[in-house]
Amino acid sequence: MRTAKKKKQPPPRDRQGAPTISDVARAAGVSTMTVSRVINRTGNVKEQTLAAVDAAIAKLNYAPNPAARSLAGAQQIRVGLLYSNPSAAYLSELLVGAVEEASRCHAQLFIEKCPPGGGGLAVARQLVAEGVDGLLLPPPMCDSQALINYLAKVRTPCVVIASGVPSKNASSVGIDDFTAAQAMTTHLLDLGHTRIGFINGHPAQASSGQRFRGFIEAMTEAGLTISPKQVTQGYFDYRSGLGAAEQLLSSYHPTAIFASNDDMALAAMAIAHRRGLDVPGDLAIAGIDDTPLATTVWPELTTIRQPIADMAREAVRLLIDQIRGRRSGTAPPVVHKLLKFTLVERESSGAVSQKPAPRRKRKAKS
Repeated sequence: MRTAKKKKQPPPRDRQGAPTISDVARAAGVSTMTVSRVINRTGNVKEQTLAAVDAAIAKLNYAPNPAARSLAGAQQIRVGLLYSNPSAAYLSELLVGAVEEASRCHAQLFIEKCPPGGGGLAVARQLVAEGVDGLLLPPPMCDSQALINYLAKVRTPCVVIASGVPSKNASSVGIDDFTAAQAMTTHLLDLGHTRIGFINGHPAQASSGQRFRGFIEAMTEAGLTISPKQVTQGYFDYRSGLGAAEQLLSSYHPTAIFASNDDMALAAMAIAHRRGLDVPGDLAIAGIDDTPLATTVWPELTTIRQPIADMAREAVRLLIDQIRGRRSGTAPPVVHKLLKFTLVERESSGAVSQKPAPRRKRKAKS
């Protein structure tokens, strides 16, 4: 018994004959990669080219379909974000920005926690082996030169976020930590404070050094010297801030404390309350970051607003642009972007009190 031969089916047309991204590219006289950049608003595209592509899209009535795109630059992009940050508030802001921008750019975002002590390198190797296209390195990963060197060696793009001294081998997004700390110190000096205690950040992170330099610069410009008792070591987490503030209030007796981030500043406020000090009447307190926690305490915290979510969004855009550039055979340049910071004055900082700050009462011996 003979079976009937099946008729050869014609290849399926893209969305039943709808115009494709290639059609738009031909109409505009550009590459499909350029069309993709215009659609996603990523990368640097000349105004003339932007107008030509938009006109071609309108003329052809082209509707982008992320699931059906066929050009190499618009295929699925896999981005990894490594984190090992002790500040939950900072991490929350970072993730909001990264997730929103990755979704807007139709990229998959893989979020991986790294163990402390150099564990980021092992996690990065695993992600690279699994085919990740690029990595985002927020603090403290942003300062791991071994990690950045490895990614350069295997030709995997990365963007570091909030490194005080960005690597020459990796693009970065951040703020000017030196100028930000200088501005906050000057603000406290302008309020009449000269005995300003400083809580330093993690010694392994470059931003800590930049913020400390900014503090020293402002104090020096005001003609003041820095006492060893005036500076204590923290690690950007709340618990280390508790110990640092206790040490400052016990040995230096400042009228103001400037902490290198909000978590440690809030810890200093807790210690002040425990000692019966009025904030800001007896002790002014300031931080850096302006995380949501800054406005959930009383009094609300004076701080430097670091646009964490915006920094994450910009980092995702930079990384995706570099990934697409590599796919098209274009070596992406290293880019360092500084976003604006804002000094936000709230109730935790006030003019220096004319009376000496009360000291901790000793319990009477029984």
